[in-house]
Amino acid sequence: MAIDVAGIGALNYDVLYVVERIARAGEEVGIIDMIKAPGGSAANTIIALARLGVDTGFIGILGNDKEGGIILDAFRREHVETRIKVVDGCTGAAIGFIDSRGERTLYIYPGVNSLLDISDIDMEFVTGARFVHMSSFVNLKQLKLQTELAAHLKKLSFSPGMLCNRYRLEDLSTLIERSEVVFLNAEELKSLTGYDYEHGAAGLLDIGASIICVTLGERGCYVATREGESYQVEAYPTRVVDTTGAGDAFAAGFLYGLLHRKSIYDCARTGNLLASYCIREYGSRKGLPHTL
Repeated sequence: MAIDVAGIGALNYDVLYVVERIARAGEEVGIIDMIKAPGGSAANTIIALARLGVDTGFIGILGNDKEGGIILDAFRREHVETRIKVVDGCTGAAIGFIDSRGERTLYIYPGVNSLLDISDIDMEFVTGARFVHMSSFVNLKQLKLQTELAAHLKKLSFSPGMLCNRYRLEDLSTLIERSEVVFLNAEELKSLTGYDYEHGAAGLLDIGASIICVTLGERGCYVATREGESYQVEAYPTRVVDTTGAGDAFAAGFLYGLLHRKSIYDCARTGNLLASYCIREYGSRKGLPHTL
């Protein structure tokens, strides 16, 4: 039976350090707490959708180490159907530092994520899904894989993330053109297009995307469509503990709205709601709800 949303992206094991502030070069700053948990942008979005009762799946690659086993177990507990290849090597890792304002910096080690190949993709599994949600890998080879795969999908949801800082707009244009919805934050959009969120979103719509969603932190989000709709939607007031995974949670809420045929405005509100739950807790998944 076809699933609703399949995810494709890097799978990482996150180690997050809570600090009073991010250290400058040569400084020594104490660590208040440490959180370890499975991560990866597309995987976080898929977990959030699974908790809301959406039929989900995930395609990726893991190392045959302890961290890879923990990530697999997390998918199983959340009832996500997986097509994950396990190989000799180290699972991808993300090390993060979270300050007293909830802001964070990340360092990414790709591990075996860079080995994922088009031959590892179960094409029947992904082409049957109502949506395929893709997020970034570090390696150019995987970007080419995603671009090749996009031509075969019913509806693509794309969250480029770090790709906005590593590649030019032309490198991502095919994926953007074939996307039903593209998710970025304001800084990513500025890096990719050189424009503010309204003009940058318009540029991506001109390339061919149907919907652009730009998250704006405490100001909520901006959404625009190729049909001419646009809204700036206020964030839900909440206590900010950690912004890790907020964009992934927003994407899950927005896709949940699309799957339930909500208006674009209501999809954005649902995205903001899930993001508000996420940032109340440390880590990208602990605060994700099981009901709305």
